[in-house]
Amino acid sequence: MRQVTILGATGSIGQSTLDIIARHRDRFTLYALTANSSHVKMQQLCRQFEPRFVVMSEADSAEHLRAAIADLPTEVLVGEAGLAQVAAAGEVDVVVAAIVGAAGLIPTLAAIRAGKRVLLANKESLVMAGALFMDEVRLHQAELLPVDSEHNAIFQCLPPGGIGQPALESGVAKIILTGSGGPFRDVDIEQLENVTPEQACDHPNWDMGPKISVDSATMMNKGLEMIEACWLFAVDQSDIEILLHRQSIVHSMVSYLDGSVIAQLGNPDMRTPIANALSWPERIDSGVEPLNLLQVSQLDFTLADEARYPCLALARTAWHRGGTCMAVLNAANEVAVEQFLQRNISFMEIPRLISKVMELSSTGPADNLDLVLRADAAARAMAHELVASGAR
Repeated sequence: MRQVTILGATGSIGQSTLDIIARHRDRFTLYALTANSSHVKMQQLCRQFEPRFVVMSEADSAEHLRAAIADLPTEVLVGEAGLAQVAAAGEVDVVVAAIVGAAGLIPTLAAIRAGKRVLLANKESLVMAGALFMDEVRLHQAELLPVDSEHNAIFQCLPPGGIGQPALESGVAKIILTGSGGPFRDVDIEQLENVTPEQACDHPNWDMGPKISVDSATMMNKGLEMIEACWLFAVDQSDIEILLHRQSIVHSMVSYLDGSVIAQLGNPDMRTPIANALSWPERIDSGVEPLNLLQVSQLDFTLADEARYPCLALARTAWHRGGTCMAVLNAANEVAVEQFLQRNISFMEIPRLISKVMELSSTGPADNLDLVLRADAAARAMAHELVASGAR
């Protein structure tokens, strides 16, 4: 019986994880659930699963929840200290790192430093502080397993022991990341300036939260995934090819020196990679419908057009510059997406704002966490100032 902490339990990854755990109550028990402010949803989860701890990021939400579940044995904690406590607790075997954005970095590092099996869905942790993050994984002998469908697919297609090991030393020629292209892959570029948040969040294949959905529409998600793959599999961005694959059936591929290409296929459902990481090296039922290739019938691949998806080029630039530039990229993107969802900027202003913040930011080595967090904070402040002034 493995005890599990889910960081970000009310989001789409957290909900998919809970669905799998509910199917395998003989294998997994919930030690802790965390959320930002969704105390009503968390109350429902507490009554269903009765975790030992719950952590709410917002104090008011914690008070509401504490009153609502006073009859349960679940203890309610609050804030960053609570997140670190349930991530690093000695009783915990598995930590699912599913908090969206930079907010997930500190508690995920706490789990790494406690030597846990960490199921990483928070790509921003590696984008912001990849070198530091992977050093901590090695130092504390943590077990890092990727949950992003693309990185989990690559993990499944690589030889055993692929995380943190130079993939090109295992006969790999290149890694092929696939992406659907989002809801605007067939829309004229001239029309993209006027698309709405609702349209951007209407993904054709995946059911995701608003931030990740917008990242998919801009394909910044694929830029961030490229950086994440560089750290996970110890390759350069030049060793990674990005292909548009509108069916979202081939989740990624690995091309080998002998001419073989190994791909992982499956229906677009995040329960597949989550179940793989939760049970690895075993396999368990995820609740996902088996792939019917006769119904799929066709698989299409095209190169990603960086004129349509300028965020891809911005991610490559950030990787080339290195250091804190990747933290700046991520921070500027989070603010830009937030401002787009609030209708303060247009869709095509997202990459323009990110580019401006990268151009104006002072970046340097990401030698310690404090430098990374300062670069993150400065980039966010600059992005907000540029939006307020209209200078973007």
